Amino acid sequence: MGALTALVRRLVDVRDDETPAMLWATLYGFFILFSYYILRAVRDEISSADRGNLQLLWTAVFLVMLVAVPLYSWVASRHQRGVFIPLVNRFFIACLIGFWGALHLLPMGARPWIDRAFYVWTSVFALFVVTVFWGFMADCFTNEQARRVFGFIAVGSSLGGIAGSALTAGLAEILPRFTLLLLACIPLEAASWCALVIHRRFAGEAGEEEAPAEGETASKGEEPAPAGARPLGGTALSGIGVIFRSRYLLGIAGFIVLMSFASTILYFLQANLVGRAIADRGARTAFFARIDLAVNVLTILFQVYLTARIIRMVGIGVSLALVPLAVILGFVSLGVYPLLAVLVALQVAYRSGRYGITKPAREVLFTVVPREEKYKSKAFLDAAVYRGADLANGWAFAGLQALGLSLGAIALVAAPLAAVWAFLGLRLGSEQEERAGPGLEAAAARIAST
Repeated sequence: MGALTALVRRLVDVRDDETPAMLWATLYGFFILFSYYILRAVRDEISSADRGNLQLLWTAVFLVMLVAVPLYSWVASRHQRGVFIPLVNRFFIACLIGFWGALHLLPMGARPWIDRAFYVWTSVFALFVVTVFWGFMADCFTNEQARRVFGFIAVGSSLGGIAGSALTAGLAEILPRFTLLLLACIPLEAASWCALVIHRRFAGEAGEEEAPAEGETASKGEEPAPAGARPLGGTALSGIGVIFRSRYLLGIAGFIVLMSFASTILYFLQANLVGRAIADRGARTAFFARIDLAVNVLTILFQVYLTARIIRMVGIGVSLALVPLAVILGFVSLGVYPLLAVLVALQVAYRSGRYGITKPAREVLFTVVPREEKYKSKAFLDAAVYRGADLANGWAFAGLQALGLSLGAIALVAAPLAAVWAFLGLRLGSEQEERAGPGLEAAAARIAST
């Protein structure tokens, strides 16, 4: 353990008392993404096989999110995070076992509908487990800590993505696809145990305590319970209403909508170009897994060597604007050369930058908001708003195609909106700095003096 700690200290600016919490958080992220990337290539293959119905599938995803987010918020209102976070993961495990059973027991004629249901479910799963993970991290680590360690914690997610992608690429053409569903349950259960360890041993040390919730009082002579040991309180919808009263959260919502636009355009272009170029479903699944593998390898290089340094040198705002600026160039290139090779290069660059730089920087935005906003409002933003934007953007792509625009022309239309996305990132970074206030400057001064 001492050797591991020494190695970590050489890579990231972390204090001795923060190291165990950071390593457990990194392991938690590893297992979450390991599970997801086993399933991601299966989902993406379905999108290519059923690409004519993608906008309908995304409509279904959005409708499911409108039900799922309030249910999650209701559970979070009544249970402490040490209960509801593992509960969310184990609910998804039960769903995977259910899909596996349906694929085994139902006739072949039901497969297209099982595929569609699985596509919708995986899209919900992907956003929920990741947003719960990062909400948990924003609750455990302070703003100053997050700027130093979130990049490294994200490395665990990327390593999990590599492991899941490599496993899927190696097994997709050997095993029945539905066998992968059972394999994905194992790391998801391991993630649940990591969440419990972090909650019990480290969250109270790293995170901040809050005053008792309204209506609660500490017993005479007793200290109030740490914030992480209490339910969030509120209602199933209280985390949603606050978004519309906060310019800061509305700005984050706008950032997510524009990020979704870029992602949606690239996703639909990918489905069309790959669907035309590769006919075999197993080969397509392996192809997508290899793209995922390349993305995660490159992402790790960002997270280990660049992310924390970029955030420290240029701030959150510029860090948020870097990927949108690169996307502008990529869309223009794809507009001129609408080829599969160009699309793959842009996807790898976009996704690695988004996961390696934009994702950690965006999660730092939530370290300066109250706990209810970290879990409930964040879940609505990352799940319902994101999928609602996906839905609208998916229909926008279909509309542009209906108008007769080629794939290259659609890419050129998308470029100016990426510029707006970059501008909004800069504005959010400025407001985050203002919310962090003098406490951040004092913390930076303490770091510089050590």
